This record gives sequence, C-alpha cells and structure tokens, in this order.
Amino acid sequence: MASRLAVAPFLAASGPIVDVRSPAEFRQGHIPGAVNLPLFDDVGRAEVGTLYKQQGRAAAVLRGLALVGPQLEAKARTLIDLAAGSNQPLRLYCWRGGLRSESVARLAEALELPVLLLEGGYKAYRRWVLALFERSWPLRLLGGRTGTGKTELLLALAARGVPVVDLEGLANHRGSSFGALGLPDQPSCEHYENLLAGALAGLEPAGAIWLEAESSQVGRCRIPAGLWRQMQAAPVLEVQRPLNNRLQRLVAVYGVQDPELVAEATRRIARRLGPQRTAAALEAIGRCDATAACAQMLDYYDRCYDHELNGRQARAIDLEERGADEAAALLLERGLVQAESPPAAQIAVT
Repeated sequence: MASRLAVAPFLAASGPIVDVRSPAEFRQGHIPGAVNLPLFDDVGRAEVGTLYKQQGRAAAVLRGLALVGPQLEAKARTLIDLAAGSNQPLRLYCWRGGLRSESVARLAEALELPVLLLEGGYKAYRRWVLALFERSWPLRLLGGRTGTGKTELLLALAARGVPVVDLEGLANHRGSSFGALGLPDQPSCEHYENLLAGALAGLEPAGAIWLEAESSQVGRCRIPAGLWRQMQAAPVLEVQRPLNNRLQRLVAVYGVQDPELVAEATRRIARRLGPQRTAAALEAIGRCDATAACAQMLDYYDRCYDHELNGRQARAIDLEERGADEAAALLLERGLVQAESPPAAQIAVT
C-alpha cells in the first residue's frame, strides 16, 4: 500500500502532485502546482456522496465503480504520462485522504507507479495553511502613494535575492478599483490563501520578508487575518516619486486599457471621488486623455493612502525618476533591504 505523509513532508517531497477531487473542488482551491485528475466529475461526486449518506458505503462504492469504470484506461494513461515526466513518486490527495485517493493509488500501483498519499487530504493541508499565518513572520512593508512603482520595485528586489511576497501578483490584481484591468481572473479567497502560504513557507527562515503595504483586500482576495495583523505592526519603508513620474507610470498601465472599462471602474468610485472629479475624469477618458484622467484619481487615492499610513512610523526615500532596477540597487546599496539568497525572480505557482 502507498505510504502516507503528513503535510510538511508531503509538500517537501519531489514528484507531480495529483488532486483527484472534482473540478469544482479544485477550482475552489488546491495545493499550488497540483494537476487535477478527478475520479468523479461534479455531478458524479454529488451522486456518490448522497448515496454514501443515505444508503452507506457499499452502495456508494458500487455506483462509483459504475461511473469510473469506463474512464479507467484514460486515467491510467494520464498517471503514466505524469510519472514519466519526473521519475519521482506521484503525490496524490483527495478531500480527507480517503476512498478517492486510495482508489487512484491502487490504480497507480497496478501500473507499478510509486505513490505517496497525503495523510488527512486537502482538509489537513488547509489546516496547515491557516496555522501558518498565525506564526510570527519577520515582515517589512514597502509603502508609497499610487504610481510610485512599488510592485515593480519589489519584483526587482526579488530578482536580486531579497525575500519578497508579491501580494498583488498572487491575487491577479493591482489593489484598486482599476486593479483588475488587463489581468487574468482572480483566484478564490481560499486559493489565494494557499498561494500566500506557499510563498511564505518557501522563504523560511528569512531574516526579513518584504510585502507591499496593502489594504486588507486585494480586489476580492482577502489577506488572511493572521498575516494582516502582522502587517499592521510591521515597519514601513515609504518610497516617494515626483507627481509627473507617478502620472507617467499610471498612464503606461491604464492608458492602454479599454476606455469603457476604465470609465466603468471610475463610476464605481464616483461617490468617493465626488461629482466634479468624476465628471472631469469621465470627460478626459472620453477624449482619450489618460494623463488628465489619472490626475483626477490621484488626489482621492493619495488621501486614502495617507489615511491608512496615519499614525504609523515610516522611513521615507525619494527614488526620483529611477527605474525599478536602479531603485532596487540603491536600496541594497544603502542597506535599507538585504539580499538573503542568490538572485532569482519569484514565480507564482497556480
């Protein structure tokens, strides 16, 4: 029978991770990097689950066999293909580490493929994720008003070996009413937590981990409460840039977006912008003047940022018009941040 591993050694092992839950379960959240090879589709999972509750295990198993039987060859070939690409054991999991993963493990073993099972399944993994955010982390925040290039700077620092978690990149969102424009769909809040947990765990035991100063939500993705509390108490390095440079950066990002989508995002914050600024911004968008439109937004977003920073101690540095690479080099040179690993860009695993 396949060996069972607790969460930490399961994640640390090598080999493909195979999630045998239904597609809907997988979409809601999964171990980052996992491949979905569902034993049942969404309808079949619901049917088997109902039978288990109403008629017991035997009835559920019989119906499961009827559903899976015609698909066994295709699933076996997929397992062979996954194993062939790594020469490492297949790491399998389902919801609780029960029948579904055991069934696929037996199929893999019949094909003479080595298998590791996750003890307690995805449910145990989620407990590990949530517990991780309650641990103490050496967080440092990079702050700055809208358009100061914080995300680009963090990624440039990560490429130089500075421990960084890209909160916005993992959320597929830039953190404002306009933040989703031109980006892929956001993950669920649950999967966002999984991605954050993987990023944090991969940086242990760093002496300092840098994140962007954010509100408690990045689009629809909520920063986990345990991590958010620590962010509120973390030291802040505030980057500053001239107004014109900030406008240029915003225009480079949002000036290429669909004007109607930009206008729609503007209308969503109309009550906060006020009628005059909203009208001026929409008029500028209508005539394709991205600079004038962004200028109308900046006052509102600057006030929001200043309110969030109010009462917090922040060290400031004026980066003037330096690009992200030059700015990252300056922060390292002045000892404001420290590299702790060989230079390597951080890549999010979905």
